[in-house]
Amino acid sequence: MTKVREIYEFMDSFAPFGSALDFDNVGLLVGGGEREVEKALVALDITHQVVAQAIAFGAQLIVSHHPVIFHPLKSLGPNEVPYLLAKAEIAAICAHTNLDLSEEFGVNRCLAETIGIDNLRGMDRLPESGVPQWFLGELPRKLSAEAFAALVREKLSAGSVRYTNGGGTVKTVGLLSGAGGDFLENASKAGADAFLSGEIGHHEFLLADALGIAAVEAGHFDTEIVVVKPLCEKLAARFPNVTFKTADEKPPVCFL
Repeated sequence: MTKVREIYEFMDSFAPFGSALDFDNVGLLVGGGEREVEKALVALDITHQVVAQAIAFGAQLIVSHHPVIFHPLKSLGPNEVPYLLAKAEIAAICAHTNLDLSEEFGVNRCLAETIGIDNLRGMDRLPESGVPQWFLGELPRKLSAEAFAALVREKLSAGSVRYTNGGGTVKTVGLLSGAGGDFLENASKAGADAFLSGEIGHHEFLLADALGIAAVEAGHFDTEIVVVKPLCEKLAARFPNVTFKTADEKPPVCFL
């Protein structure tokens, strides 16, 4: 019988939990490592709906990207998600920035593969860990900024995409899933024609115009949900005696 600890250790082999950024909270956040697992749910977020799905599925474990406990808990009421997990005896392994920044298998690699960005390499590595802070790659052919934004929306099935034109064609692309707009200027300095992220601020769009680089914002959810199915398949291949299933998740925002 597979134990939670074994699944944690396998994930640690390709997305080391020790490589998570300082602000993060990752690892086995609910439950114990000796819990035996017959069924596991893989999700982007552990919400009330995902916990209900896990209970209905009969799961002993949820593997998620976003931490179910991020800020320090000052109270724990009966409707709080960590309480519900403990009550149902469901463990939670959360792999956040360690999975974002993993070069072997991670969110940004899945994002690049979904869109068709090749030759992906990590950029601006942290001196203490060697972990990249963002990624750079190439499209198979040059596209206009509008065509690249349309490609992103199509491949991610995103509800909407915001972009700037950049003033030229797009071939080299910088990317960082989730909230990555801070690295737009780094991407420009590295020769990127476009920068893709889930969240880009107004001042960063203005900076993109000034730098002549296309900026494409495709949503935090849509740039990260791409990892859930591949992660589920990777875990299922390693632990064939465990039934893994992806959670049914929808973006938390609506578009008109």
